[in-house]
Amino acid sequence: MSDPITPALPEAAPRALPEAAPRALPNATPGALPEAAPRALPEATSAARPSRRAATLAGVVAICLWGSFTLLSTTVRGLPSLQVLASTFAIAALLGAARLARRGRGGLGALRQPLGWWLVGVGGLFGYHALYFYALSVAPPVQVSVISYLWPLLIVLLSAALPGGRLRLRHVAGALLGLAGVWTVLAAGGAVIPSAAHLPGYAAALGCALLWSTYSVLQRRFADVPADALVGPCAATAALGLAGHLAFERAVAPTAGQALGLLALGLGPVGVAFFAWDHATKHGDVSQLGVLAYGAPVLSTLLLCLAGHAEASLALLAACALVAAGGLVATARAA
Repeated sequence: MSDPITPALPEAAPRALPEAAPRALPNATPGALPEAAPRALPEATSAARPSRRAATLAGVVAICLWGSFTLLSTTVRGLPSLQVLASTFAIAALLGAARLARRGRGGLGALRQPLGWWLVGVGGLFGYHALYFYALSVAPPVQVSVISYLWPLLIVLLSAALPGGRLRLRHVAGALLGLAGVWTVLAAGGAVIPSAAHLPGYAAALGCALLWSTYSVLQRRFADVPADALVGPCAATAALGLAGHLAFERAVAPTAGQALGLLALGLGPVGVAFFAWDHATKHGDVSQLGVLAYGAPVLSTLLLCLAGHAEASLALLAACALVAAGGLVATARAA
C-alpha cells in the first residue's frame, strides 16, 4: 500500500505559491501579481527623475535673485563693467568648485561634457553679459532693458520646439501680458521709442534676448548634465571677462562696500541663480518659466523703490498687476 502523503505533495506545491503570494503582499490580489512587475520599473524610474514642479520652483528662485541684480549693482558703481563681470563669475565658479570638492575626485567628472554643451554654456553666459554691457554703453538703459527683456517671450515661443513641447494659447496670452507689464514699468521711466542714433545698442540688446532665450531652451538637450558642471562655463566666462578687462579697461581697486557688492552679486544673482536656472530649464516647465521671468524687472523696480532709488507710482502697480495676470493665465490648467 502506498503512503497517502506521497501523492499529496505534487498537488500541495502548486497551491502553496499562489496562496503565499497574497500573504507576502497583503494589498495585492493574485491576479494583480503579473501586472505589478511591469509597473514597478516605470515607477522606480519616475521616482529617480527630478520633480518637474521642484525644478520649476528652482527657476522661480533664480528669477527672484535676478530681481535683486539691479539693486546690488548700485553698490558697484564706478567699477569697470568687464571687471565686474570677471569678478562675479569668478565668485560663482568658486561656489561651484566648492560643491564639486565635496564630491571628491568623482566631482571632476562633471566637467567632462560634450563640446556642444561647452559652446552653449560659455556662449550663453559670456555672450549675453558682454552684449548687455556693450548695449548699455552705447544706448539708453530704458530702451536696452525693454528690448533685452524680450527673452521671456522668446522662451515661451521657442519651448514649443522642444520634444513633447506644445505651444498653447494661454502661454502666448500670458507672455504678452507679462511683456505689457514690463513695458509699462520701463515706459514710466522715459520714452521707449527707438532712436536711429542708438541702433548698435538696440541690435546688441536684441542679441541678448535671442541668445539667452536660445541658451535656456537648448539646456533641455543636455538634461543629463548635472548643474554642478556649470562651474566650467562660469570659470571660462570669468577668464574671458578678465581678458577683455585687461585689453580694454583700466583696473579700479574696489572699496570695502564695492567688494561686498561684488561678493553678493557673485553668490546670488550670478552664482546660485545660474545654477538654479540650469536645473530649472533642464527639468522644469520651460514655457511657464518664460512667463514667470517677467517678474524679475518688476521685482527689481519694487526693490529700488524700497531702497529709495525710485518712486512708487500707479504705473508700477499696473505693471505688477499685468505680470501677475500673465503668470496666472499661463499657468492655469484647463478644467
